Amino acid sequence: DVQRGGPSTGLPTKTEQSDLLQALYGRNGESPVVVIAASAPANCFNYAFTAAKIAVEHMTPVILLTDAYLANGSEPWKIPAIKDLPEIKPPYADKNDLPFMPYKRDCEKLVRSWAVPGTPGLEHRIGGLEKTIKGTVSYIPENHEQMVKTRADKVARVADEIPDLLVFGEKQGDLLLTGWGGTEGYLMTAASELQAEGYNVSQTCFNFINPLPKNVREVFSKFKKIAVAELNLGQFADYLRIKFPEFSYYKINKVQGMPFTIKEIKDNCIKILKG
Repeated sequence: DVQRGGPSTGLPTKTEQSDLLQALYGRNGESPVVVIAASAPANCFNYAFTAAKIAVEHMTPVILLTDAYLANGSEPWKIPAIKDLPEIKPPYADKNDLPFMPYKRDCEKLVRSWAVPGTPGLEHRIGGLEKTIKGTVSYIPENHEQMVKTRADKVARVADEIPDLLVFGEKQGDLLLTGWGGTEGYLMTAASELQAEGYNVSQTCFNFINPLPKNVREVFSKFKKIAVAELNLGQFADYLRIKFPEFSYYKINKVQGMPFTIKEIKDNCIKILKG
């Protein structure tokens, strides 16, 4: 999803970050998916590769968010050799493990086996209807609830394989300036300038939105205030407030089809610090 000014056709050549909640919740039923955001032209490939690896190995949809500013940006980037990329290991079904249970899941990732089409003995029913462990259609209420919870837990366990949230600057202080995706460069520059001016400000940026890194609560707990800068009306700040309601969040928002300026971010941070 290369986010642009919306809704509808809106501002088709301008940047925005307003599709976050759609990516997180825009489906029928209780069906969470993994959501990742690239933050620079040079890491778009890496996060696209990571999205593909997670999708295949965890058997779950993955949404990769970028934005028009990243899409139209450029940066030196060395094309990696295939041999240097992490291996993608599909959870192929064992044709000798019969009888085949298509919705049986492993204990670690809750991932079901991937049957290669046409393999004798691994035939099973597919489609959008709820299933039992045997792959038969089921309307049993308890089975549906169990499957809904299992699918959500499967997505949550992806957090075991994503990196911790990194903090640039002091690991504790008065203000943590954060955001997600393509705002990273502005946030880092603004925080660096504020630090040089004597303000106790640190910075971080999220690339993994759902699930969130496992150390977020620990990071947030070290700061008095958390400023969330994003090119929408505060979708990520609201999401963080749902996940971690114990912290104080301050929104820095802009919805003009244009990126933040460093001055805008700095002025807002100083206002928050003095408030």
